[in-house]
Amino acid sequence: MKAAVIYEHGGREVLRYAEDLPVPEPGYGEVRLKMGAAALNRLDLFVREGWKGLNLALPHVTCSDGAGTVDAVGAGVTTLQVGDRVAVDPTIVPPGCLEQGDDPRLCDGVGIMGEHYPGFGAEYVVVPARNCLKMPDHIAYAEAAAAGLVYVTAWHSLITRGGLRAGESVLLVGAGGGVNTASLQIAKLAGAHTIVVGSNAEKCAHAEALGADVTVNRQEEPNWSRAVYGLTNKRGVDVVIDNVGQATLFDSIRAVRKGGRILIVGNTSGPKIELDIRYIFSKQISLVGSTMGPHEDYVTAMKLVFDGKLKPVIGAQLPLTDVAEGHRLLEQGEVFGKVVIDIA
Repeated sequence: MKAAVIYEHGGREVLRYAEDLPVPEPGYGEVRLKMGAAALNRLDLFVREGWKGLNLALPHVTCSDGAGTVDAVGAGVTTLQVGDRVAVDPTIVPPGCLEQGDDPRLCDGVGIMGEHYPGFGAEYVVVPARNCLKMPDHIAYAEAAAAGLVYVTAWHSLITRGGLRAGESVLLVGAGGGVNTASLQIAKLAGAHTIVVGSNAEKCAHAEALGADVTVNRQEEPNWSRAVYGLTNKRGVDVVIDNVGQATLFDSIRAVRKGGRILIVGNTSGPKIELDIRYIFSKQISLVGSTMGPHEDYVTAMKLVFDGKLKPVIGAQLPLTDVAEGHRLLEQGEVFGKVVIDIA
């Protein structure tokens, strides 16, 4: 079986194109997919680099998003059959966690495809049948793969955790990433006024084409939080989506209104910050952490994609042999939207 894998952690040079991996067999409650497309996220870069406590079975298959066709069905599976085209929720919840509490993802042992479990960058992948969502014929594998992780993350943070309401204002810190392109569309669908901070004029133009009401070019306005404050008549925005972390969180705090919410969904610039908590209590700001989302949110977001109300943004499509180039595009910020890996 062909797959994009790592045998060790490190830079892009550790990525390998393997051609002799064993084809996996589905167990109880599982199906095997013949993959049509996979997609990259910044999570894949972090996994490749590694961190203390991340213990992977090597070689590890990369890519935390994917879609394909059911190729084999394990015992106990009654909801799917060979030939079904499916998108896959990448969050793996152990069966024993499914009955625990309102959000089973908070149970120990929960993991993500491509991170804790082998990813989708292979000819064949085994997944739990309950993670699969049948796709309508008009949805391409690439479109479904590009949507999965980022749309469930954006929906869960903005709607489920953030409680976004029509008429509110939303600031997106960053224009071109997968989560932000998804968040922008979801915010517009919810009836919000959107302001996007982009790193250059080209990305701001892309955001405007995607529906942003206002964009702030960071090259022209390096003090973007002050610019946002002015754009809101010194009130600030109701909601900030910040997946950058270390480099931007203080500016996000400055840009949000009194009583507003900051949704923290990532830390692409680094995880550790020095925080002046006087801003938090004096402005009565809510810092809301959010990651991925439960299967119900995945289904809700993907059905909106299937209905054409949300449109995944694909910035590049590459063959499986060029996964390293996909990592480079993400690392250097040279792509607007998702990097999709064609496998079919």
